[in-house]
Amino acid sequence: MKQFTVVTGTVGMDAHCIGTKILSRVLREEKFKVIELGVLTPPEDFIKASQESDADAILISSLYGMAELDLKGFKEKCIEAGLGDVLLYLGGNLAVGRHEFQEDEKKFKAMGFDRVYAPDVDLTLAVADLKKDLQEREKGKKKDTKPR
Repeated sequence: MKQFTVVTGTVGMDAHCIGTKILSRVLREEKFKVIELGVLTPPEDFIKASQESDADAILISSLYGMAELDLKGFKEKCIEAGLGDVLLYLGGNLAVGRHEFQEDEKKFKAMGFDRVYAPDVDLTLAVADLKKDLQEREKGKKKDTKPR
């Protein structure tokens, strides 16, 4: 089975590192190749690392509430960089103040993220979702390459 490559990190001016470190460790235990960018990562660095590593997914953490500002136009930038089929996952405290998580999820999915998670997500669920999404994407690629 193919070893999938994922890029992880905390976006923007966010210095919260524990969540992304735990996520990266869990992914490595699940046999993913992990490119860990750390904290205070500009969105463009996720794109560059994904291009250089031929990544299958980008998993972004944001806990300081500025994800919408940090990631405005991110999906479009990925497409421009030739990364249109890279899965985009986002998790954390994505907005400042009190609000319903479902609002954040709807907003970030509209921005092009495939999955959006609350800060208290069970990482086994997120990894299971990632495996499922990657397998479905691979099946779709195989269908597209079959002779007609």
